[in-house]
This record gives sequence, structure tokens and C-alpha cells, in this order.
Amino acid sequence: MPEDSLPALLEAVLGVGTDLELRTTLQHIVDCAAELTGARFAALVPVQDGGDGPHPSDTVRVPVRVQDEEFGNLHLAQKRDGNPFTREDEQLLRVLAVQAGIAIGNARLYETARQRERWIDGAGAVTTALLSGETAADALMTVAERARLLADAVAGVILQPTAEGGMEIVTASTYEDPGDIVGTTIEPGSPVLEQLLGGEPVFVEDSASDPRMTTHVRHRFGPSMMLPLQADGRLIGTLALPRRRGDRPYTAVERLLATQFASQAALALVLADTRHRRERLAVYEDRDRIARDLHDLVVQRLFATGLMLESTRRRGGAEDVQETLGRAVDELQSTIQEVRTTIFALQQPPAEAPTTFRGKVLREAAGAAALLGFQPSTHFTGPVDNLIPNNTATHLLTALRRALTTASHRPHVSRIDITIDATTTLPEGNRPGVRLTVYDDGTTDNGDGTGTTVTWQAPL
Repeated sequence: MPEDSLPALLEAVLGVGTDLELRTTLQHIVDCAAELTGARFAALVPVQDGGDGPHPSDTVRVPVRVQDEEFGNLHLAQKRDGNPFTREDEQLLRVLAVQAGIAIGNARLYETARQRERWIDGAGAVTTALLSGETAADALMTVAERARLLADAVAGVILQPTAEGGMEIVTASTYEDPGDIVGTTIEPGSPVLEQLLGGEPVFVEDSASDPRMTTHVRHRFGPSMMLPLQADGRLIGTLALPRRRGDRPYTAVERLLATQFASQAALALVLADTRHRRERLAVYEDRDRIARDLHDLVVQRLFATGLMLESTRRRGGAEDVQETLGRAVDELQSTIQEVRTTIFALQQPPAEAPTTFRGKVLREAAGAAALLGFQPSTHFTGPVDNLIPNNTATHLLTALRRALTTASHRPHVSRIDITIDATTTLPEGNRPGVRLTVYDDGTTDNGDGTGTTVTWQAPL
């Protein structure tokens, strides 16, 4: 090796190891090789990409090893001065290749450390998010989305066991519209199902061609990891992280980090669910206490006051006093019914769609309150939940919704009364029926100020 080449070689060797980012390190190696030898073209081709590559007669090729592993080959072609490559050029290249192997190894270690740090931070972020009070559906989406980003996957998918013994995709986070991914089912008998239900991780090189994969969406994906979400012996589901067809396969490090992430995410899901159940129980207990207090203290006192007023009215007296007492009795009876309605609402499970007819009516009233700025008054007569069949209830709720919408657009509305009477008798055929009455005090089209009353009725 000529002595005048040593300074340049030393500078190149030192420069190759100055950066810990793998891509930058590889570019340094190629640039230094071209500079040292005066090559017009230089390339470092990894073994996984076909490291041998084409090598015409004027090409120099030197292997690059990382510890005991063959990483790839460093190729040079066409010297800038037009002369052929010399033995000295090859010697310089071999020295550089040794240093390149060391630099690549260091860059790999650094990249692995950074990957591990990202996955640990991601798992911590998921745990924090799940314990902050998210709903079950939001919690699963948080896990799927964070895992997709960390794994550089095209989708983050969560499957859960079905009653039929299969597994169904219940959540999907994708770069684009998930389309028909959610709802896709792995049917019983699928070769991969036994592993998934057994809580085993499954690693797939190509989802489209792997015979174990049977879903209709498998042709969209390439390499994939399917990781158990399992904590305390409980299988919550499976986290699947597919990449696009043709994307690079997952490395052993990525598989390990993703598996650890899935284990921690599963534990966080269990803790979040336990906390949510505990909070719901506390809310139920508090709501029950409030309902009991309202019933025991407020309703009984209002009822007693109403009886006293009714007794006073029967004793006779001035007409204006009789009228005032009559209005007071009516207001008390209305207040008692309002409080009973509130008690019923408190006894319903919070944050869930109501299942009873009475609860659905109260939900419609609450929805109108958001537009009106005040709560409509709601009155029920008779056992509405038992007497009104489902089909009639559906039509009644539609009529109620329409009436509330119309009333909310009427000028100067400050009061709306909703009355549902399941003990009424219809004039047609003297049949038992249900009657909905919605009154509002808004300005009518003729401006008479008497308000508007809408009535709907149906036989029972």
C-alpha cells in the first residue's frame, strides 16, 4: 500500500465511524470508498438485497462482515481517470471494509437501543392513556394505533374471540380507510386459530401466500406479526401488525419488542377495565343514594304539602284563593312526577344507551335540552314500559323527536311539556291506547301567544 495513501485511508477510517445512524453510516462508507480509489461508481449491497450484484470486468468487489455475519458487498466501478483498478485500490478497500463492519455493528446496536426506547415509551404512553378513563373501544384503538406506528406497519388490528369459537377483527387502525377490515372473521378450523386462541405469537413472512391465513383481506398484506394480548392468564385478544406486500420482514429485535409491548398493553387493558368497573360501581352506589334521598325526603314532603293544600281548598273560601290553591296543587303534583322521573333516570346505568321505553324518552328530552338551553318537562301516566309494545314505542319516539325538533325552531320557546299517557281510551272504538302530547309556549304563526300542542296516539 503506497505511503501517500495512508493519510487519506486514516481520514476515511475515522470518518466512517463518526455517525451512529445506520443509513448515514452506509452512505459514509460508499463515499469514502469512491474517494479513496477514484471510482466513478460505488455501492454497498446488503446480502438480503442480493449482495453479489452485477460485476462487470472493471468492477472491484470486497465483502463486508459484521462480526461473524456477512452483511453484504462493497462494489466499485469505472475509475475517473479511465485506468483499471489496482491491487493497491483493493487493499485500501479491504481495510475500509473491516472498519465499515465495525461501524455498521455500532450503528446496529444504536438503532436497536433507539428502537427499544421507542417501544418502551410507546408502551408507557398507552398505559397512561388507558388509565386516564378511556372507553373500552377507545382503549383498543389506542393500542392498535400506537403499535402500528411503532412497528411501521400498514395496519394495527385487534381480534377478539367469538362465541362460535373463531376470532373477529373488532378494531383496525390504518393509514387509509380500513374499509371492510373490521368485522372480518377467522372461522373455526383455520390453521392459525389454535395458536391464537392458545395465546401463542404467530409470525408470517407473507400473509397473502401463507396457507395458515384464511381471511378475505390477507391478500393485501405481506409480513405480519400476530401477538397475544394476554394478562393474568386471561386472553383479551390478538394484536396483528401487517406490513404491505413487498415490505421488509420483521427482524428478531422487532418481534421481541412488539411481543413485550403487547404483554404490557394487555396488562394495561386489564387494569383499565378493573378501574372502570370500580368507578362505575361507585357511580351506581352514589346514584342509588341520591335516588333514595330524593324519594325518602323530597317526594314524601311534597306529597304531604299537596295533601294539606288540597284539604285547605275543600274548606271553601274566596274564588281567587281557590284558584291559587288549585294551581299550587297542580304544580306540586307536576313536581312530584318530575322528581320521580329524575329518580328513575338516576337508577339507569350511566354512559349506556337506555334499554327501557321510559329511558329512551328521557334521552330524547335530554337531546332537545342541548338545543333549547333548558330541560323539557316529562310526565308518564301508567306503566309505560310494560304496556307499550316495541313497534308502537318506535313510532311514538319518532313522533316525539319530530315534535321536539319543530318546537325548538319556534320563536321564544321557554317551556316544553311532554306527556305520555298509557292509560288513555281512544275515541275510535273505545279501545285502550297510548297518547303523546307535546306542548310548547313558543310564538305561533298567528301570534296569539297560546302556544302549540301536538298530539299523537295509537292503540295498545
